Amino acid sequence: MPAPLNTFKKALAEGETLFGCWMSIAEGYTAEIMGGAGFDWLLIDGEHSPNDIRSIRDQMMALKGSDSHPVVRVPIGETWIIKQVLDVGAQSVLVPMVETADQARELVRACRYPPAGTRGVGYAVGRVSNFGQMENYGPTADDQICLLVQVENKTGLDNLDEILAVEGVDGVFIGPADLSASMGYLGQTMHPDMVETILGALKRIADAGKAPGILTTDDRMIRDSLDAGARFVAVAMDIALLLNTGKETAAKWKNGGT
Repeated sequence: MPAPLNTFKKALAEGETLFGCWMSIAEGYTAEIMGGAGFDWLLIDGEHSPNDIRSIRDQMMALKGSDSHPVVRVPIGETWIIKQVLDVGAQSVLVPMVETADQARELVRACRYPPAGTRGVGYAVGRVSNFGQMENYGPTADDQICLLVQVENKTGLDNLDEILAVEGVDGVFIGPADLSASMGYLGQTMHPDMVETILGALKRIADAGKAPGILTTDDRMIRDSLDAGARFVAVAMDIALLLNTGKETAAKWKNGGT
């Protein structure tokens, strides 16, 4: 039995546009709820949320029967953590702060088994192979891993063309918040200069034949990003959905229900 088809990777390769939601609450129970909301993909955030490998695993388990594809963002582009998230079942990985083509090439190798890469061969005891019951997982796994890299500072943007030329990188995600800070616009992701820079980067990614990605909850920026070629777009965040709905409901009834 081969590794399961990565439907997210296949859809991106075929030019489909996929809408997602950022998950920062870091609980399997919440992930299971969000898995029924109808998003094409859900981002399990290991960088800025209180996740560890066990909570990432629990959210992967909660999403097993969902049509929403889980993408795991690791906290840092290190081989050891990529190995762990792949072994607990992730097929799509987002890596923050990628600055150079050399770094991107090492990430590609971290996602592949030898001799093409450096991923440790331990799938026989991992969730990823149904604990050894998927006998042909190892020889078929590499083709089903989707590697997404984040370009989110000036150095990465300066090296974007070289990063885009790396074989094995499936998509490039522009991180608006960090990129804006790096360019002197901390907290100003919607500054006209930043909007122009971000949209220009998305177009360059699309023109290079890679899938461009972005997170934004601004309707106009979502539409402009789609026009620039974005193909995996996070349009919501679980914390914001909960907080904003809670605040609106509380304010409504504290003001007489109007």
